[in-house]
Amino acid sequence: MAVERRTQPLEKFWPYADASEEPTAEELAALDPDLHAALFGPRDLPFSFTIVFAKFDGDQYAPAVAKARQSAEYLEVGSGDAFRHRARFFPGDARQMRDLFDLTAHHPGTEVLIDDRPVPYARELWLPLLWFLLLR
Repeated sequence: MAVERRTQPLEKFWPYADASEEPTAEELAALDPDLHAALFGPRDLPFSFTIVFAKFDGDQYAPAVAKARQSAEYLEVGSGDAFRHRARFFPGDARQMRDLFDLTAHHPGTEVLIDDRPVPYARELWLPLLWFLLLR
């Protein structure tokens, strides 16, 4: 008994054959720092501070985003309620970082990361130490 086929089998077995084998720059930037170090070795970046903040209502949001985009490294991650702006600053950019922090500090969900990691007392200790660089 012969079976009559109505369709031809596809030549491609794997439906994702066209996927890139190398991660994009955005995907690499979004990796956890510890995972990045385990996969690719430690990054060759100087000491950095990162301000992470969510969308908020008010007239300070647009200037905050503009100042974040002027940072050394700017990234938008997430979507919906999980959307965050990430702005990385190096010690030489202390003034720009202070200006952005002044705009975003009082909004819930604003985080300060040291070398991409949450550190205890980052707001209370590390940022005031960084502000001493402004006295130069």
